[in-house]
Amino acid sequence: MVAGLGDMGLSLTFAAIGSALGTGAAGMAAIGAWKRAFAQNKMAPFILIAFVGAPLSQTIYGMILRNAIQSANMAAEMYPFQMILGLAAGIAMGVSAWMQGKAGASAADALAETGKGFGNYIMVLGVIETVALFVMVFSMTALPK
Repeated sequence: MVAGLGDMGLSLTFAAIGSALGTGAAGMAAIGAWKRAFAQNKMAPFILIAFVGAPLSQTIYGMILRNAIQSANMAAEMYPFQMILGLAAGIAMGVSAWMQGKAGASAADALAETGKGFGNYIMVLGVIETVALFVMVFSMTALPK
């Protein structure tokens, strides 16, 4: 019997895919905002990088969940449950990261244009982040002790 098969890395993989999509979306918007600032001979706000990096944390949550599922060391008949749990949670965390990146893209555009609202924009990203945290924690509570 193979012990500790876990979810075959599905939770980490799909969370990381979402992080890649989210950072890509926010990164493209930040680059566009910096380009506009440079074209207008204005100072380019470096703080936009905070919006770009925000979706990366979901990859960490996926890794934590993957490790927890693997550490649960469930019996072989539980492998389908582990993979379904990892897949569903990974997709949920990934979508959270993707949407966080899209919101970060809007935040980068708005902050670069107005120079105002950073705290408000970060709060929105924090609310979206909470979805991924809930998914990770609630999925971990579904694992046997």
